[in-house]
Amino acid sequence: MADGSASVQKAADGATTVAADRLRSFIERVERLEEEKAAIAGDIKEVYAEAKGEGYETKILRQVVRLRKMDRADRQEQEALLELYLSALGEA
Repeated sequence: MADGSASVQKAADGATTVAADRLRSFIERVERLEEEKAAIAGDIKEVYAEAKGEGYETKILRQVVRLRKMDRADRQEQEALLELYLSALGEA
């Protein structure tokens, strides 16, 4: 019976090793992606700095990028609501 118990323990240890290896793989992939994300964020920052150096307003550029990501209908609805709210406040 001792051999059966040892086999079960060996299988459990193997499963634990596989699970730990899989977990390590996930963590390492996320870490690599985080590094890539940081590098890309740095590249984006450089582009905005270059645009600012040429006289463009980076706050507006960021807004244009955000708006271009939106669906056209959603953007139009948002713009209409903004205009309505500003009008209600006497700002438009």
